[in-house]
Formats: sequence, C-alpha cells, structure tokens
Amino acid sequence: MAAEETTGSRESRSQLRQMLAIGVVVSALGIALGLLIDWFPVQASGEAKKIDTLWDVLIVASVPVFVLVQTIVLYSVWKFRMKPGEELKDGPPIHGNTRLEIIWTAIPAILLVGLCSYAYVVLHDIEDASADASMNVRVVGEQFTWNFWYPGEGGGKEVRTSELYLPVGTEVKFTVQSKDVIHDFWVPAFREKIDAVPGIDTHYAVETTRAGNYPVVCAELCGLGHSTMRQTAHVVSKQEFDSWLSDLRAKAAG
Repeated sequence: MAAEETTGSRESRSQLRQMLAIGVVVSALGIALGLLIDWFPVQASGEAKKIDTLWDVLIVASVPVFVLVQTIVLYSVWKFRMKPGEELKDGPPIHGNTRLEIIWTAIPAILLVGLCSYAYVVLHDIEDASADASMNVRVVGEQFTWNFWYPGEGGGKEVRTSELYLPVGTEVKFTVQSKDVIHDFWVPAFREKIDAVPGIDTHYAVETTRAGNYPVVCAELCGLGHSTMRQTAHVVSKQEFDSWLSDLRAKAAG
C-alpha cells in the first residue's frame, strides 16, 4: 500500500513538472506574440508611449496567469474525468490546504496592487501634463460633427473651424464640450479620450510629437450618425500652423 502511494506521489510530481514546463513555454510564446502584435496605431504624442508601455506590462503579467489557469483546468478535466461505471459515485473527499489557499490569495492580490499602482502613476503623469500646456483648443461636439475653437489675435474673440490643426512638439490642452448629447473626443494616435458632456467642461492634454494626419473619432454612441462623426487632426510644423492660424483669423475678421 505504501509503495502504491509512493508511486502515485511520484507520478503526480512528474505530471506537475510537465504542466509547469508546458506552462512556461506557452507563456513565453504568448508574451512574445503579445508584444510583437501592433495593437495600436502609430504613436503621435508623448503620452502614447507611456500608455503603450503600460499595455505591454499588462500583457506580460496577464498571459502567464491565463496560461496557468487554463493549464490547471485542462489538467483537472483530464485527470479527474468521470470513468465508465462512476456515473453515480461522488468524488473523493478533499481536505483544505491552508498554505495553498494563502498562496493563491496572496499572489493575485500582490499582482493586482502592483499593476493598479503602476497604472495610477501613469495616469497621474499624463494628467499632470495639463499644467504645462502652452496652447489651448476648445473642442465642441454636436450631432454629428466636431468644431474647434482657437484663441483670437491678442486674446481676442475665438475663431471657429471644422479642421483640427496642431503644431508638432507642443503641449496642447483640450477643453471638451457638447451642444446636445454625450460624445467622446478621441484621437487614437494620441491614446487619450474623454467624454464631451452637455453642461460640463472636460479636459485633457497631449504633447504632439509626430507630424501627420490622424483620425478624430467619436467614441460614444450618440445617435444614428455616430459612425460618421469623424474628422482629421493635422499635426504640422510650427511655421505651417502659425500660417494656417493667421489665415483662419483673417477670414474670421474679414
């Protein structure tokens, strides 16, 4: 009897080692694949890099957890499956394992606290960027378009346009508003978005780092024309932006 128990214990340890080896290999492959996939569009803001790094950290942390859970589930389905003739039998009595319960409670708790703390630091750094903004743009959403308001010459009356132009290498603060229903101002290349709520001003800031044309999307279902509420953010050189803004002000004055 003792010999059978010893043999069974050895087989169990061998199976556990095999599961661990498979889990390590599959986790490594999953992490590599997750990091190689281009999940997001090109980075066009300084904040985008921080958010993408946070995403990579979440991939590295979550893939092994997923693989571990699935490996245990599949092993349990195979190892403890019902055999012919056992349809009416109860499973064997299993006593609790206090050490195991402490481990599987403590490790996820530590992991979650660490990830939440890191995410909070990233969010805090991004929100602090608003204090350094050297340019302000007021964004107004309505069914189903965006309008952008720029400061007038010498702090005069604002000028309106349906085109979003931004100078590259500039910290820009957006004040987001809505004229009718809830919208959501989102430039995927900037990685930030925020709701446009009637009667409330919301804000976020980005540092433009890459010239180009990037989609502006409404990310909140706002009516039948929601899918058409798309425009373009033009990030250009400072000289080109200054020339464009001067022309816009001249047209508004004329």
